[in-house]
Amino acid sequence: MLIKSLSATLFVAALVAPVAAQDAAYGGPKNVPEFAPAFENQTRAPIMQSEVSLNVEEIATGLTHPWGIAVLPNGGYLVTEREGRLRHIDAQGNLVDAPIEGVPQVFNRRQGGLLDVALAPDFEKSRVIFLTYSKPMGSGTSSTAAARAVLSEDMRTLTQVQDIFVQQPPSPTPMHYGSRIVLHNGFAYITTGEHSSRQEREYAQHLDKTYGKVIRVTPNGETPTDNPFVGQANAIDSIYALGLRNLQGAALRPGTDDVWVLGHGPRGGDELNKLQAGANYGWPVVSYGETYGGRPIGSGKPRAEGFTEPRYYWDPVIAPGGFDFKTGDVLSDWNGNIIASSLNPGGIVRLALDGDSVTGEERLLPELGRVRDIEIDKDGSILALTDSGNGKVVRITGE
Repeated sequence: MLIKSLSATLFVAALVAPVAAQDAAYGGPKNVPEFAPAFENQTRAPIMQSEVSLNVEEIATGLTHPWGIAVLPNGGYLVTEREGRLRHIDAQGNLVDAPIEGVPQVFNRRQGGLLDVALAPDFEKSRVIFLTYSKPMGSGTSSTAAARAVLSEDMRTLTQVQDIFVQQPPSPTPMHYGSRIVLHNGFAYITTGEHSSRQEREYAQHLDKTYGKVIRVTPNGETPTDNPFVGQANAIDSIYALGLRNLQGAALRPGTDDVWVLGHGPRGGDELNKLQAGANYGWPVVSYGETYGGRPIGSGKPRAEGFTEPRYYWDPVIAPGGFDFKTGDVLSDWNGNIIASSLNPGGIVRLALDGDSVTGEERLLPELGRVRDIEIDKDGSILALTDSGNGKVVRITGE
């Protein structure tokens, strides 16, 4: 009997060991193991391992919860700090002491504050930049907002600050603001969150509210006439897509007109989506995750007819921030890949693509801790923002 019991134990251990090893590679066991993907490699794509040593160089330190970064055309960077400061790093890599003046007032509570920064495509001529932020709306409420402004030649002041979008209605919950902004082809794509509360998250399905949406407006805040819900009764014309939880990543795929977005799930269910006009991505009716207390989300199903499937999802989560598509001469073998930030467990995540399908995943540099944003510099090096009270801008290259 002892021999039989020992043999059975060894047999079970042999089966469990590969599963445990696989779980470890993806950050742990699934929170909702009963949910199967809708297609191959929609989750847990094969783990890749780069045959390259990475070099991490600190560009700037002493930043307070940096959130977004933009590369300036003549060298240097603009970086947002969540508390409400816009900072300039010059072409020599020096963090300019004085914050840029004229930034709109932000609602700096919990997840609120100054969020993304992006340059107008004609920045060298117009000096126009764009910011997303949590806007105070009175009586303790706030909204995700996007503004345009003109940056002075001396990089010290913003003028002509004008909101091009303000989320409606204002929220009493300082959570889940989104928000990234992508400028392309005469449009501004702005991501929003649904503010997290049980009641407000339902608004991600409401076309008369701009919670949990992607917004598309012109750079001046006008509504394009070809937006998918223009003219629909009780729908806000600026809505481009809906059914999203908390999108903190958005990027244009080089050489295409395709905007991709990356958002937080609850416990499991972080999603990478290819943006489609009028698409409904399902939150909070369907989700590949569950509540933080372990209860089902919405219908308790991961998918249903009428909802657009994510191109990729994670369970357990990576808690994504910003991401970008890799280009440039540095680490050129990764060109075309997605480089995404991770807040938990931290570091960066690389995804290889074949068309719109993920073919492999790699976890890199967990020692960076919480990474809030990723940007690709002009030479192809990867810029990452670490999110802490002593945050950094780091440059990642191959040795």
